[in-house]
Amino acid sequence: MPDQGGLPKEAPEEADLPAVAASVKKVLRIEWDLEIIAVLSLILAGVIAFDGEGWLHYVPIGLGLPFVLFFPGYVLIAALFPKKDDLGGIERLALSFGLSIAVVPLIGLGLNYTPWGIRLTPILLSLIFFIIIMGCISFFRRDKLPPEERYCPTFQFEFPVWKEQPLFDRVLSIALIVAILFAVGSIFYVVSMPKVGEQFTEFYILGMNGKAEGYPRELAVGEEGEVIVGVVNHEYKQEKYYVEIKMDDLVLPKEGPIVLEHEEKWEKPLSFSYPEEYENLKVEFLLYREGDDQPYRSLHLWVIVK
Repeated sequence: MPDQGGLPKEAPEEADLPAVAASVKKVLRIEWDLEIIAVLSLILAGVIAFDGEGWLHYVPIGLGLPFVLFFPGYVLIAALFPKKDDLGGIERLALSFGLSIAVVPLIGLGLNYTPWGIRLTPILLSLIFFIIIMGCISFFRRDKLPPEERYCPTFQFEFPVWKEQPLFDRVLSIALIVAILFAVGSIFYVVSMPKVGEQFTEFYILGMNGKAEGYPRELAVGEEGEVIVGVVNHEYKQEKYYVEIKMDDLVLPKEGPIVLEHEEKWEKPLSFSYPEEYENLKVEFLLYREGDDQPYRSLHLWVIVK
């Protein structure tokens, strides 16, 4: 029967539908973190050892900072705390930087009391050795734990569903990405481009022991004195040099041309002798650049010839 009054019934209200997710979550697990650090360290060492050119020139710039400021502390923390519940992600990150800043100077201090000293190659090899040893300890300690208890770097990413974002949010996201890319590019350009500072050439003489001592002071007539002459180019461009030895009125043939790129070094033992007795003979070492009539740099020794 029709309802009295002829009024239609109201349709039942529809249940609220769940809102469509506005973002997609992704989880990234890096299970080869120790191996990746070891490989990156070896790549850095190889590029430095073989003096990589072209795009390889930028590898030390990109890997050098994490190699010194992050990798040593990270592998040490991984060795000390292999369980994922031992430390949180933020604590591990902070301690990785902090311990790296502590470990690297200690390695340098130890090298200072060895015959190798604090130089690039010993520091590089020492850090690689430390990273590999700590990495092996970390690997074996993790391997003894159940898989679900092992620490593994995990990153969660939340990507917005692009079509469901308001127009203003999309424009803002694009502007933010462009700004980040511009900032990263600017930093990379500043770090990678050579900074033209003071332009000069380093010119020096050493004794035959490679130190600033042991120079020939007394020679017999006709006896050869010998020193190591060194030239280092800091001119920010390729240069051609000539070295001349002058003793009173006696001038020996020039050594050269010595072609050096920026920051390239040349060292060579050079000998001299004088044919007669001379009290306080001034032995001059003159450095010429190609095309110059006057010496660019000069050094001298006082020698007694008897």
